[in-house]
Amino acid sequence: MMPPRQVLVVVTRRIGDVLLATPLIRSLRRAWPQTRIDALVFAGTEGVLAANPDVRRVITIAERPSLWQHLALFARIARRYDIALSLVPSDRPTLYAAIAGRWRAGLVVDAPKHRWKKWLLNRWTAFDNLNVHTVLMNLKLTEPLDIPPCHEVVVAWHAADEAHVSALLAARGDNRPYAVLHLYPKFNYKMWRDEAWLECARALAARRFALVLTGSADPHERAYVGRLAAAMPGAIDLAGQLTLAQAACLLARARLYIGPDTALTHMAAASGVPTIAFYGPTDPVKWGPWPQRYPGPGNPWRRTGSQMRGNVCLIQGVQACAPCLNEGCDRHVASFSDCLLGLPASRVIAAAESLSGGNP
Repeated sequence: MMPPRQVLVVVTRRIGDVLLATPLIRSLRRAWPQTRIDALVFAGTEGVLAANPDVRRVITIAERPSLWQHLALFARIARRYDIALSLVPSDRPTLYAAIAGRWRAGLVVDAPKHRWKKWLLNRWTAFDNLNVHTVLMNLKLTEPLDIPPCHEVVVAWHAADEAHVSALLAARGDNRPYAVLHLYPKFNYKMWRDEAWLECARALAARRFALVLTGSADPHERAYVGRLAAAMPGAIDLAGQLTLAQAACLLARARLYIGPDTALTHMAAASGVPTIAFYGPTDPVKWGPWPQRYPGPGNPWRRTGSQMRGNVCLIQGVQACAPCLNEGCDRHVASFSDCLLGLPASRVIAAAESLSGGNP
């Protein structure tokens, strides 16, 4: 295939999905250095690509757009791209790619009710939502393009982001190596217990780690992080003070990261920091953090059991049913997961000692 002038990558899902699209984007950039690569994402997720050197422009659309917003998007992208790739097998991303690209490829669920999407694409790849990691699933779209896959999840920041992080860290007046704790996932079903976080923080502080707490600007998240920060003497609370690019810079300087199944945990794994990720109902085969420099082509994680790959220690929830693949024990995102609530802090502390050699 001749190098295209312009390519659009459609990944309209959550922040973590957008981040895990970066290996495919880097594959395009390495194969076609002069090609202009744009990404179409949901508004609110674009920050994870803000400093990405492989992307020329990020186009956003509301998660629930009005008719006029849709029409404005269609006018902006219609047949503007030589190639459009849909990394999400649902209806709208496939339609966006079909409208945008003169040549289109995408992921499609190979079932009768989804068959109509195949007619919108020049090439389609069967979507496996169970046995193929998201990074590897996206990279399958390199095959019809006849380009080599790159397995690197890309986290990046600008010089101004680095200066901002340096100023925040200098203000703490503590030059000890620090551990980043990401306390609050977006959904309850990924939550750990307050008491376990506090026990873990005390153990890290006793081993001379400084503690840095991250979180978004969401008012509930800031309140949660602030409440636990008050019970962690000396912890610096950066919730709501960092963009995703700045958070990437912060992570790259850390000696240790601990967090649940969130986008920031994926960023930590990609940055190379020793990462402890605890997973409950979520399937590690599909959604486990991609370790830095993990080469593929196979999945990095098994479905069950705590595991270590590269710079990442994945600790699975304690119940035998984990991972159940449900969103909490009551099967909705506001419910909690017993396998995580019962996870003892001692397991996380032991992993931290192993990854850090017992000292920061």
